[in-house]
Amino acid sequence: MTAEIIRIGIIGAGSNTRKIHIPKLQAIQGVQIVEVANRTTASAQKVADEFQIPTVRNHWREVIESKEVDAIVIGTWPYLHSEATCAALQANKHVLCEARMAMNEVEARTMLQAAYKDPECVVQIVPSPFTLHADSILLKMLDSGDIGTPRFFRFEYQAPPLVPLGGALHWRRNKKYSGSNIMVLGIIYESLLRWFGSAEWVDAHAEVINNRAVDPETNREVEVEVPDYLSVQMKMTNGIMGSLFLHELSTRPTSSSIKIYGDKGFIHLDFETDGKLYLSTGAGGELSEVQIPTEQAGKWRTEEEFINTIRGLEDTEHTTFTTGVEYMKFTQAVNESFNGDGERIIIPPG
Repeated sequence: MTAEIIRIGIIGAGSNTRKIHIPKLQAIQGVQIVEVANRTTASAQKVADEFQIPTVRNHWREVIESKEVDAIVIGTWPYLHSEATCAALQANKHVLCEARMAMNEVEARTMLQAAYKDPECVVQIVPSPFTLHADSILLKMLDSGDIGTPRFFRFEYQAPPLVPLGGALHWRRNKKYSGSNIMVLGIIYESLLRWFGSAEWVDAHAEVINNRAVDPETNREVEVEVPDYLSVQMKMTNGIMGSLFLHELSTRPTSSSIKIYGDKGFIHLDFETDGKLYLSTGAGGELSEVQIPTEQAGKWRTEEEFINTIRGLEDTEHTTFTTGVEYMKFTQAVNESFNGDGERIIIPPG
């Protein structure tokens, strides 16, 4: 399929799809975005006009059923990811699905099983972006013993409220659309998978502090169910301990980071796009910035990777459905733990 035109249909033209996926796909030679469906026909038409997409569909299933489409980009909220992915694969179409993979582990496994049934179709999840640039050199630092033997890590994510008390309900804090996903929990775990492998168990505590919001669909005040405060203790299968602390309660933007501690020093990585990497070695050693050589720095190439995999030029790395199931399995375990008053949840392999 290397020399053939690849025709893309868009289901859900959200912010990431408009800002990133559509422009990057249109910049690839031999790729055409030919159809789009959004939550309303009017909003789909607006996207079509902006990006010169020739066909607007009234319903997302019309894009999947179209004989003019070879591959589907799913840019909706998680509530539709599993249903749309399975329908697209049944129609023998390739799928690039926005993160978060699904509403829960069951849906994620359903998507993976659908992919197994049609191995000729390429399936890919949009990856966790914040550590791509540093993943390679950070792994080398760990392998070379720059901090000695890694013992534990601590991740802190702090952000202003997505939903201030009594404000408009955001989809990420609406269980109807987001499911078991919480803040950037799955996103950071995907990075941890790249460095350490999977978790063995979790203990978690969560609170919904800003617990009332106005549902924009009904204009009525509702109870918010998705936590905005989360603390997780965990042990990785390689023996490293870890803690995650996430909240959306800051009164101003605050930097987020992960620190990895060894018996001879620690690594600090700012958790943001192209975030800075630091190293401290020895007792009381100063924290010094680590320059990431251009040739070793990873970069965002999701759309290029998707098209190249369809064309048989490479295999999907970021991110496979198998990895997506792993982070949804972890997310599910965290939910089970805090819903069980902090009960330790063992995470089975596979």
